[in-house]
Amino acid sequence: MLYLIGDRVISYNNHASTSVTITVVFSTMVAISGAYAFGNAVGYSSPAKSGIMEDLGLSLSEYAVFGSILTVGGMLGAACSGKIADLAMGISEIFCITGWFAIVFSKDALWLDLGRLLVGCGSGVICYVLMLCCGKAVMFIMGSLINWRASALIGVIPCVLQLIGLFFIPESPRWLAKTNETKEFEAALRRHSGEHADISQEATDIRLYTEYIEQIPDEGLLNLFQKRYAYPLIVCAGLMFQQFGGLNGFSYYASFIFESAGFPSTVGSIGVAVLQIFMAIIGVLFIDKSGRRPLLLMSAGGSCLGRVITGLSFFLQVFFLSFDLGMGGIPWIIVSEIFPSNIRGSGGSLVNLINWTSSWVVSYTFTFLFEWNSAGTFFIFAFMGAVGTVFIGKLVPETKGRTLEELQTY
Repeated sequence: MLYLIGDRVISYNNHASTSVTITVVFSTMVAISGAYAFGNAVGYSSPAKSGIMEDLGLSLSEYAVFGSILTVGGMLGAACSGKIADLAMGISEIFCITGWFAIVFSKDALWLDLGRLLVGCGSGVICYVLMLCCGKAVMFIMGSLINWRASALIGVIPCVLQLIGLFFIPESPRWLAKTNETKEFEAALRRHSGEHADISQEATDIRLYTEYIEQIPDEGLLNLFQKRYAYPLIVCAGLMFQQFGGLNGFSYYASFIFESAGFPSTVGSIGVAVLQIFMAIIGVLFIDKSGRRPLLLMSAGGSCLGRVITGLSFFLQVFFLSFDLGMGGIPWIIVSEIFPSNIRGSGGSLVNLINWTSSWVVSYTFTFLFEWNSAGTFFIFAFMGAVGTVFIGKLVPETKGRTLEELQTY
């Protein structure tokens, strides 16, 4: 691939080492454990609802604040993550650990909400969809079997493991190249690639690409609203508005829904947890084979059908299975692929804000809507799902194997 750097045309070849070393595996596990921890936070409020409300005497509105304040913390964490990028994971886990312990030892709603807010702040930095799904599923299962304070302690475990692991992994070679730490850059790259690997070509490629990226100006948030950026902005914002389809309502209050439907919440939560992991794995395996758009259409259509069925019979699993197949993660992939480089930072920030804001609206209002009319709540979400399916079918492009220039002419 050719890049223009100043007045030079440079050829960049992504010859990154394909060898898998212990350092690479360990670094990856440490990185994704943060997403697993966030999954724990998302899945916590569902099985813990009855225990917390009974032990602390919370009203429905107070528990709605507790459930939804995680997304407020996520907004704050995401907004600050760019400023603390080099220390993001460590600071994230300190916030999460402090938040979980505040929940464990809370005696009233104030400390409960503060703890969940801190967990949200720590979780708003980075997420990997499959590990988030696994973390949520584990918390669904464990929270159905043990009390809410013990399950909060389980949420501490991946945070502590990641915090300890950060002391043993090398700095990212690309970060060191960006900060011009030459000796440290080569040492870190050698640790990732293996002591006997030839890193000369890969080191050159990383330096050239880093130089190219640094010359690309970020045009800022206001420039996003120019006519030439309207299409990618509409696509990405529209995909994030699918949070209004009710995902967080289901995730945060699944046990409550099962109980209201007269179905054993423990059996339902465990069943949903197992099936979620299965469908998330299928989505990961097929995303590059079938493309983004077909999976999105299947996911959105299946989710819409699931909401209708849930409204009719409270059969919840159909929605969860369909959502985890595509809508759970593919929108974020499209965000990274469709925005031009010069507005990717600003565009990603705006889309992230839309995602967290819509998540908060759904998670806060869900219990009130459910008390108003349980079936009607799911029919509202089904309507949003139908709108989303049409939106994807009409406007969202297939980004697999297509260049940015091709997407701009879609």
